[in-house]
Amino acid sequence: MVDCSVFTYTNKDFISDVCSGQQTRSRFDIALRSGWTEKRNAGLFRYHLDDLETRILPGPCGYIAQLNILRGIERRKPQEILSVRQNFDPKQFNFNKIDPKELLFELQTESESSCDARCHQNSSKRKCKVIINVSPLEFGHCLLVPEPDRCQPQILTPLAVRIGIETVLLSADPGFRVGFNSLGGFASVNHLHLHGYYLNYQLRIETSPAKLILPQKHLYCLLDFPVGFLFYVQSSNLDLIVNAVCGLTDIMVDRNIAHNLFITRGCPPQRERDMSSSQNGVRVIVWPRVSSFGAKEESAFNVALCELAGHLPFKNKEDYETATEDGVQDIIRKYLLPQEEFSELQKHVMKCL
Repeated sequence: MVDCSVFTYTNKDFISDVCSGQQTRSRFDIALRSGWTEKRNAGLFRYHLDDLETRILPGPCGYIAQLNILRGIERRKPQEILSVRQNFDPKQFNFNKIDPKELLFELQTESESSCDARCHQNSSKRKCKVIINVSPLEFGHCLLVPEPDRCQPQILTPLAVRIGIETVLLSADPGFRVGFNSLGGFASVNHLHLHGYYLNYQLRIETSPAKLILPQKHLYCLLDFPVGFLFYVQSSNLDLIVNAVCGLTDIMVDRNIAHNLFITRGCPPQRERDMSSSQNGVRVIVWPRVSSFGAKEESAFNVALCELAGHLPFKNKEDYETATEDGVQDIIRKYLLPQEEFSELQKHVMKCL
């Protein structure tokens, strides 16, 4: 990837007080939103993304359904995935082959990272390229590509997790979300990347109740559907959470278990849902799931990071108009680990972490 502008930040740039409904924007939000809009106006996307037709499905989950027909038609053909541990293939499409005009900026911290040796590096090195997703889901849809020249496969590293959490902390908009699809979890490209985008609707996952299962790692188990693991991040425990998340996903990679991750502002986890709690912290949710290998069908309702979080992008109008909460849950349930397998995995995770 060629050189581009650099967005430099420190922990002092993290936003500790976010407010729903207010138009406050941080330096990060301004850089991302203005750069993304400039690329859109320059015609660099595969289709023009207008305001998407959106409806909230009736029911307690409050699923956010959106109609985005052109994404199913125009997006790049996904790669064929055969294993969660599949090696990077330089002959396949990767983010070192993009049009340089798709670059937004580089993320770079001013201080050396203090996480473990796997992401330890000199502070002068640039850490992450931010590029547009040319087939956007929503406004601001970008890809966070840590150290693209290292040609890493789509397996989470401490640096990737840290960048995902830090970009959410850098945004003053509670609607900015970051996510990750593993191989077998509907990742389309086997080159390490995360998704970031704005969704200005509240998701139930921001306030879902959870049970604390490993206090020293701030690890919870979600009590709501769909069942998964949850970490709660405040800037003071960032290093601990980064390593704990990677410890969890490493276990799943070792067992060839596909997974999806979603990072969003949210309230502190409690056993009862509390809509009144502050949402200044960050929730990191990890869902182990049934692997989906082979090339994915782009017109289908594929269950990945968005769908598990309650954001439902539909690619055809009939499915969008007829979708119900029960019907969506029936589809999602097919992709989740059976309860017995999840319980066994949870025991193993608690033992290993």
